[in-house]
Amino acid sequence: MQASPLTQQYRPNSFQPKIDSLYEEIFETRDDTELDFDHGFWKEFFLLRPDKSNLRRRLENINVDDLLRIQGATQQLFRQAVAQITSGNGVSDENALDTLTVFLSIVLTKRYTNPSSEIITVLAGLDQVDACFVDFVDAIETVIRSGGSVETRQKAVEVGIALTAGAYQTSLVSYFTHRDLFPGLTKYILDRDDSNHVFKPMLLLGLLANYNKFEFRNPYRAKFEDFVDQAAIQKIVQGLGTVYSNSRDHYVAIQEDIEEGWTLSNTLKYIGLGVLAPSRSSTPTRNAPSVDDSKDLFSALPENDTCILLSTYDFSHANKLFASTFIAHPTATSKKEPPFSAFLSLTSYILHHAYRSPRSTLYGHINLIILRILLEDQSLCTKISSPDYSTSVRLCRQRPPFLPTSSMSRPLAATIFDISIDTITHNLRRRLSIPLYIATLNIIHRLLSHLLTTRTRFTYHWPLLWQTLLSLLRFLTTYADSIKHDPDLPILINTFSTVLSLAVCNGDIFLPDTDSHDDLFYKLVENGHLLPRFKSAFAHLSRPSTTISGAMDPRTGTSPAAPIDNLISISEHFTSLLEEEKGRTSTFGGGTKTLSPKEVSKVIRKGCDTLTLPATEGLERWTRWREVDEKGFVKRVGRQAVEDARRVVGGN
Repeated sequence: MQASPLTQQYRPNSFQPKIDSLYEEIFETRDDTELDFDHGFWKEFFLLRPDKSNLRRRLENINVDDLLRIQGATQQLFRQAVAQITSGNGVSDENALDTLTVFLSIVLTKRYTNPSSEIITVLAGLDQVDACFVDFVDAIETVIRSGGSVETRQKAVEVGIALTAGAYQTSLVSYFTHRDLFPGLTKYILDRDDSNHVFKPMLLLGLLANYNKFEFRNPYRAKFEDFVDQAAIQKIVQGLGTVYSNSRDHYVAIQEDIEEGWTLSNTLKYIGLGVLAPSRSSTPTRNAPSVDDSKDLFSALPENDTCILLSTYDFSHANKLFASTFIAHPTATSKKEPPFSAFLSLTSYILHHAYRSPRSTLYGHINLIILRILLEDQSLCTKISSPDYSTSVRLCRQRPPFLPTSSMSRPLAATIFDISIDTITHNLRRRLSIPLYIATLNIIHRLLSHLLTTRTRFTYHWPLLWQTLLSLLRFLTTYADSIKHDPDLPILINTFSTVLSLAVCNGDIFLPDTDSHDDLFYKLVENGHLLPRFKSAFAHLSRPSTTISGAMDPRTGTSPAAPIDNLISISEHFTSLLEEEKGRTSTFGGGTKTLSPKEVSKVIRKGCDTLTLPATEGLERWTRWREVDEKGFVKRVGRQAVEDARRVVGGN
């Protein structure tokens, strides 16, 4: 009997997916860079659903030298994927986009000796880079603007982010400046039925608008300035509000900080009879992390999605219509918090934990700059201070001392004052983040200046603000030696002195009543012994207010004194009256008498009649934010946003 030509194949222990075997064939290390895969190979490759985790793992395990060695295969993969995404085959197009996203997010972030030339070699080859990347940008723009499905267009946006974030330090991003993606991205935003997909298009626009913007006139920044589509801006604002809320909720997930209302269980626990409290076994509870785990979790926040703050900054800085809509935009439903309230809430949580990492500090700082830009527009500052724009904002209360709770709607300015207080209180460290404190004091200064110039009497828990500022005075005086070498210290000292002097000397204009102003004098006298020490510690840094305003006192024709001298003069006035009162009471009663707080308040109230407030002309003036003056800071924020954007599309 003739033997069968067929041979028996033994069943393998495990089956390998077809797509994985194709990955292995493409990325197999070889010296033959001229290897060419035929058309059938690539057709089959893009018909198969990509195994993203396997592809990511394979690419991560290939070092730069091996990647350059197989440049023929990587160039073919890039070119074939670009050709595929505009073919009109929905499934294959999406598979090609998913493959490109993973491929670019890993390959572009490797450590190259010469990034620009070596990345070009891996993706296109030096002789084909122009043609290849022009095709790539054209394909991405076409799919984003008029792709077959919403999912396909979203994946094209992700590819754009992967290329922009990964090649940010190279010249490849400049290809996006030659083909305008702005109309396509805004059209994509408008075409979506909801605002939940605003994040990635706006992130891509933010990255592109920041690319080398100090070296040339960035066309995307110009688009931000000229954009006046009200419908698109409203949808963008609403979508950004969703991102802010989600980012804030990651803090809340670690530690819930909303006070519980009155319950029988809480009352019994409060008086030590918790054992009698009703059982809550039917209610599922989430185990709270330990103290050490909480520290690690908080240090890892904010989430990568917070990189959208870069786009918020650029749009707020460039476009007044966006800034106005951002503040006044109503929500579609009463259950959803307004976008600006969500922004303030996220700002509160980031700044509450800003000391935990340089990254948190950086994002907290850029949020303060956004607020500063808004407050420096007088029409917007009027809205922020107006009761007509009152709302309730969830503020962070995860560590004592806690901000006062309020279930009532308040003007936005009250919330911003609270955020400033919380920032100063919870980030006092010997290694003080001086730029963060300068930004915080600038916010307080803009608000006080607006209330002063508009002569607006504003109801607020002012004693807490004065207590916080005087606590900062005590801290700076005590730890002067620890911070004296910081180059930004002169700005901090003069800004702080200006804010405190402005409040003390002009409180009668914006405080709701005379008792509130008397309370400010009381707190100043209470800490009056610190003022000469503060002046002595920073005497080499203080400068007269003429350097701030250049103004002269019209009554005397002389320049006003330095802000710290104003404070010392007022403190000495009341201190001398208190000493006289002590002497008078000791004469009648025998022995030295300590005045009660009520008696001190009475003396201060009477002393206001004989107090001559020093000239403060010009202290309410400020310098508008100029991006060019803070290049280094803006570039640091850009680099951090780029790094987080890589993680957003890279899946890490």
